[in-house]
Amino acid sequence: MPKLPDPRENADYIIAEAAEEYMKPIKDIASELGITDEELLLHGHYVAKVDFKKLLERLKDKPDGKYIDVTAITPTPLGEGKSTSSMGLVEGLGQRKVNVTAAIRQPSGGPTMNIKGSAAGGGLAQCIPLTPFSLGLTGDINAIMNSHNLAMVALNSRMQHERNYTDEQLMRLSNMERLDIDPTNIEMGWIIDFCCQGLRNIVMGLGGRTDGFTMQSKFGIAVSSEVMAILAVAKDLADMRERMGKIVVAYNKKGVPITTKDLQVDGAMTAWMVEALNPNLLQSLEGQPVFVHAGPFANIAIGQSSIIADRVALKLGDYHVTESGFGADIGFEKFWNLKCRFSGLKPNCAVVVATIRALKCHGGAPIPVPGKPMPEEYKGENVGWVEKGCENLVHHINTVRKAGINPVVCINAFYTDTDAEIAKVRELGEAAGARVALSRHWEHGGEGALEFADAVIDACNEPNDFKLLYELETPLRERINLIAKEVYGADGVDYSDVALGKAKKIEADPELSKLGTCMVKTHLSLSDNPALKGVPKGWRLFVRDILTYGGAGFVVPVAGNISLMPGTGSNPAYRRVDVDVESGKVKGVF
Repeated sequence: MPKLPDPRENADYIIAEAAEEYMKPIKDIASELGITDEELLLHGHYVAKVDFKKLLERLKDKPDGKYIDVTAITPTPLGEGKSTSSMGLVEGLGQRKVNVTAAIRQPSGGPTMNIKGSAAGGGLAQCIPLTPFSLGLTGDINAIMNSHNLAMVALNSRMQHERNYTDEQLMRLSNMERLDIDPTNIEMGWIIDFCCQGLRNIVMGLGGRTDGFTMQSKFGIAVSSEVMAILAVAKDLADMRERMGKIVVAYNKKGVPITTKDLQVDGAMTAWMVEALNPNLLQSLEGQPVFVHAGPFANIAIGQSSIIADRVALKLGDYHVTESGFGADIGFEKFWNLKCRFSGLKPNCAVVVATIRALKCHGGAPIPVPGKPMPEEYKGENVGWVEKGCENLVHHINTVRKAGINPVVCINAFYTDTDAEIAKVRELGEAAGARVALSRHWEHGGEGALEFADAVIDACNEPNDFKLLYELETPLRERINLIAKEVYGADGVDYSDVALGKAKKIEADPELSKLGTCMVKTHLSLSDNPALKGVPKGWRLFVRDILTYGGAGFVVPVAGNISLMPGTGSNPAYRRVDVDVESGKVKGVF
């Protein structure tokens, strides 16, 4: 690999642009990995989809490789580099001549154009080509938006026609029976792939009787859609088609669920998703294969790369690195109790990423504010803050150990971290029962991640005792209590009247009571209060609502004040994104 720009002096997109001059054609990446021409669906020279059905059928008898999940401590608002560390680990394993693959999540346009960036990694540990990765890729999220919003089109149209016509006219004109939808009990809203707080609550259908049904509605960000969750957990097209018809859109006036199947829109919704079911193939900055499939936001969604991508990659690589969103309290917990339950796959190792910056934040340093300079307090050594902040790290190590998985702590190093600060993290992490590895992949790529790669190999070679936190026979409120106490550290759980009523109804339903549990909670704290750092004590989780994702196969308890539609900040990234009109190259994506 040629020498690339110094990440201490250059933005990620400049490094990516320089590396892209030396990218391997994606056909070569696929060929080296063992993907046949018939299984490769090209989208230009450097991006492709993989026909997973053909590949899995061909390799059905081949043993799976080692399975590694990358999670993190509770992050600052700036994030702590899970994607960067995933790419660094892949590059480090590549330096060790290991046959390695990765699966990461496709970035949402919301954070890409807002504050957090595109989630391609950073420095010398990135997924490339950066611009296609960041701006729509092969259209999976667009397909999800069209599929999801088609259900809302069908709902609003049906409500309008049921208002305008008698039962006899409905049957004669459209061969439809009245669903008697309750306009005050609508489960779904619309989606868009940007952060727009002004769309959280809307009124639609204003005008005359031909302008739709007037009702309150809402928008969520695209990756929070149940259709995205279905993409993450579906095993194949038949499974997706069945799940698509179980999406609960609304309820009738007797409280009976109205599904996409009832609206006769589930087939058309699936039609939008056929191509999206095939995972995307890109590469790391050092030329390792990276699958990109499904979406982010484990605080408001399942937040996992797809089961299909993992199944494909495990057949192709000896080691496979997958990624879960945010901290181990939400991303890893959903990997553990939802994704692994649905897939039947058992991980060999879990990585908990930590930065000195985040540990200082949990130890008492001022909380960084996105879009503003890093507080001066972070520029000097403060071992005391790091030591106090390691309480949060140890909490997450213990969560991984409760799953029976071997934990590896990755100190995602920045060049301003001091030897004393790093030594304290190593001391406390090892005392908690984890392997601890210093990794300088951001600054040095794979060469900087050799200690990290070796620690993961060692962890994968040890036996583990993977076990789920709960069985599906466990009543919903007992599950929520288990997650709150065992994973978040809460003293217990309280419910709003609305949430309590829904919980009782779900527990009494033979089908709904067997669905998994996908928590919605802030990623900025172990608690439901984003201002509480470290390991909060003496608090109770407040569940204000419970949603039903019948197609994805889980119910969704919503804790605290978190919204399914994030807001755009005052200094968003789109202000710095532009195009060179001579070359057509996009500048400023990070």
